[in-house]
Amino acid sequence: MKKYALILCLLALAALNGLAQGGSALEQLQADPLKAYGNDYPYLFREEPVTRAPRGYKPFYISHYARHGSRYYWNETLYHQLDTLLTRAHERRQLTPEGEAFYERFMAAKPELLAGISELTQLGWDQHQRIARTMYNRFPEVFRQGGDILAISSLSGRCVLSMSAFCQELVQCNPRLEIREQSSRFTLDGVVPTDKENPVKHNYPKAKPRYEQHRDRFQGPSGLQERIVRRVFTSTDGLPGNPRRIADNLINLYTSLPNIGHEGMMGNILSDQEIVERWESANLGSYSWVFSSQYEMIPILEDIIAKADAAIDGSGGRVADLRFGHDSCIGPLTVLMGINGADRDPEDPYAVKDCYQNWETCKAANIQLVFYRGRKGPDDILVKCLLNGYESTLPIPTDNFPYYRWSDLRDFYAKRCESVK
Repeated sequence: MKKYALILCLLALAALNGLAQGGSALEQLQADPLKAYGNDYPYLFREEPVTRAPRGYKPFYISHYARHGSRYYWNETLYHQLDTLLTRAHERRQLTPEGEAFYERFMAAKPELLAGISELTQLGWDQHQRIARTMYNRFPEVFRQGGDILAISSLSGRCVLSMSAFCQELVQCNPRLEIREQSSRFTLDGVVPTDKENPVKHNYPKAKPRYEQHRDRFQGPSGLQERIVRRVFTSTDGLPGNPRRIADNLINLYTSLPNIGHEGMMGNILSDQEIVERWESANLGSYSWVFSSQYEMIPILEDIIAKADAAIDGSGGRVADLRFGHDSCIGPLTVLMGINGADRDPEDPYAVKDCYQNWETCKAANIQLVFYRGRKGPDDILVKCLLNGYESTLPIPTDNFPYYRWSDLRDFYAKRCESVK
């Protein structure tokens, strides 16, 4: 009976957590349509209250993983393909008036776009500075006396700069902090284990979400791609790429524009409401890739555990460990850790949106594990998980949400990692 009551309590807490973030997935989309942009969603800052720690517990260490901030599109293909397409259509007079206006705006921005491919934007820099200051202000006890911090990054420039922005802000908050920033092959296993430059090689299995067996039950919106193409082109005859590819490129450009300050470039070719209408279908695709790659993030989770153990027993000597990587890591890591039920793996495709929303892997997305020490001895440690600033659930029993016993959390994740190996 006690076990059943605890399960009900956890489910209720998960529901409350969803409500704290604005309600169900569809209700959140209604309140903020830009969330439908998924992993192109720019990080949203809100003043979220945090639950007071139980009496006698003080925060002393933070373990953190973040995606880089807002950037230009991640590879050159999108901009180059649209450049070729629009130029050809313009020359052949196959653009609608709306398409012609888009062509002119695109060409005016083209030098910037091509030079900026994959680069962090000013917005991306600002996101990490503000997240760092929020972390400092929320948990001043961790940083007040100064101390050592290790920050590691992928080899990508946008991640290195995100790390620098974050660390600079922390030092501005407290100059007594000593932060070592490292972007090297030696630390890839703790931040991007799948990088081809990683000298440590792994062979973890892929996972397959159960909903894919029933994908045919899901009926997404139809006709959007055709409508988009008709708004831009009088005809696609003789143009490079098939209509589906053309529409996908236009959608990808549209959802990326808020990250680079060009929101009006596409005029009325697309609307936020149309992106909202296709979100659930896009979210299914997102869940497939984050779910399938979750086991490849085991080295990150093991790095989190090992460094937390060192912080707890005093051998690490650090007040925080910071990691800066990509959506291809933090998305699967969210599933591996089961944050907010992301590991629930429903069979019903319509239930996927209730356990995972792809905007949680937004630009500058971050996971923070905050460790609290109690008075009952060295093993009296509680942990709280924040996902993008919100107190979040973990798949571990607790009678004191959002706080979990480190011994329970550690054992659970160690067993989950070992079961895959």
